[in-house]
Amino acid sequence: MSGVHPLDDHPLRHLLRAPRAGVRRSSSWDRSGANQDYVRVGPGETHVLLDHRGAGCITHLYAAVAGAELTDYRDGIVRCFWDDEEAPSVEVPFGELFAVAHGRIREHRSRFIAVNPGMGAGPGLNAYFPMPFATRARIELENRSDSTFGGLLGCLWYHVEYEVYDEAPPPDVLRFHAQYRQERPTVPAVEPHDVTLHDGVNLDGAANYVALETSGRGQMVGLVLGIDNRAGGWYGEGDDMVFIDGEAWPPRIHGTGHEEVVGAGACVLREYAGPYSGVHLIESPDYQGLIGMYRWYVPDPIRFDRSLRWTIEHGHANNFANDYSSVAFWYQDEPHAPFPTLPDRDAMRPALPPDFDETRLQVLAAMARLSAPPPDFAAIATFADPYYRGEFARERIAELPAH
Repeated sequence: MSGVHPLDDHPLRHLLRAPRAGVRRSSSWDRSGANQDYVRVGPGETHVLLDHRGAGCITHLYAAVAGAELTDYRDGIVRCFWDDEEAPSVEVPFGELFAVAHGRIREHRSRFIAVNPGMGAGPGLNAYFPMPFATRARIELENRSDSTFGGLLGCLWYHVEYEVYDEAPPPDVLRFHAQYRQERPTVPAVEPHDVTLHDGVNLDGAANYVALETSGRGQMVGLVLGIDNRAGGWYGEGDDMVFIDGEAWPPRIHGTGHEEVVGAGACVLREYAGPYSGVHLIESPDYQGLIGMYRWYVPDPIRFDRSLRWTIEHGHANNFANDYSSVAFWYQDEPHAPFPTLPDRDAMRPALPPDFDETRLQVLAAMARLSAPPPDFAAIATFADPYYRGEFARERIAELPAH
C-alpha cells in the first residue's frame, strides 16, 4: 500500500522516528548544586511536584521515601489537575497510586507499576500511566500527617518525566483519572454472614462494593483493590459486576469471583505479580487479614459511552463484613463527575496491630542507631525489610541491632 512501510508496524516504531516532542523532567534535585536531592513536606503542607503550562503528556512518575512511617502511604494524597480544571482528575493516597496496598511494601513489576528494591525501608516507586494535557498539568502532594512526610529522615525524592508538544492533543484524546474509595466495613446483605456461602441470591448488585462510578465517555484501565478480611476464611466468592451506560440488571460484564478478576486460580493463597494482574499481598496463610491485588485492563479496557459503574460483591451475595478500599484508574473526556469526598485521615489509615506503637518505636530507634555516621545501609536494609512488609511479630522477637 502506498505510503506504508513495514516499520510502521514495528512495536517500537516510536523509537525509530525522528522526535516530534521535547522532553522535560520536574524533580527534587538540589537547586544549590549540593546532593540534598529531596524536599521536605511538613505537616499539613502541600508540595507541587509539577506545574507546566502548555501541551504535553506525563510519561513516568517516580518517588521514594526512606524510613517512612507506614501511615505515610495513606496520609499523603496525590492530586492531578489537567487544563486548569478546578476539581482534580486524580485524588488518591500516595501508596495506592503505586499499588502499595495497606501501606505494606511488596516489590513487584507490572505494565503500569514497578515497586523496585531500595534499602528495605526505601523502595523505588514508579508509575507509567500516560497522562496527556492540552494547556496545563499540575501535580501536588498533600501531607495530612502530624509530622514531616517521609518518617525517620523526612525526605521525599521524586521525578516527573513528561513530553511537551507544539500543539494540543486531538479532541478525542482522553484525560487520565484515578479515584480512591473505601467501605470499612462493608455491611452484610444476607445471612449467614462472614462464612463462605453458595446459596445466597444477588439479582440486582445493589449492595455491591463500588470502586468506580463515573459519567462521560472513556475506558477503565486499572484497579488496585485492598481487603482487610476480618472474618477470616475464604472471602473471594464475590463476583465483579460492571454496569455500562446505565444498563439495568443483568450487567453485560459479570464475573465469577475475586480471584478470576486478577486471573488467579481458585482460592489463591500465594503472592504473585504479573504484567496485567496480581495478588501481591497476602498477609496470612488462612486468608485472614490484609490482601492486596491489582488488575490492568490493557488488552481489554472497559469502554463506556455515557457512564460506568464498576462493582464487586463482598462475599457471595454480599454476606461479608470486611474492610474494602480501592483505586480505579481510567481515561475519559471532561468534565468528569464529582468525586466522593475523601474520608478523614484517621479513617483512611491502614490497619495496624494494637501493639504497633511499641514495635514502631523500637524499630525506628534501631534504624536511627544504624543511620548514625557512618550509616550502615546494608544493615538497615536487612533489618527494616520485614517491618515495612508488615511482619511486625518478627520484629518484636528479633534482637534489635546495635550500631
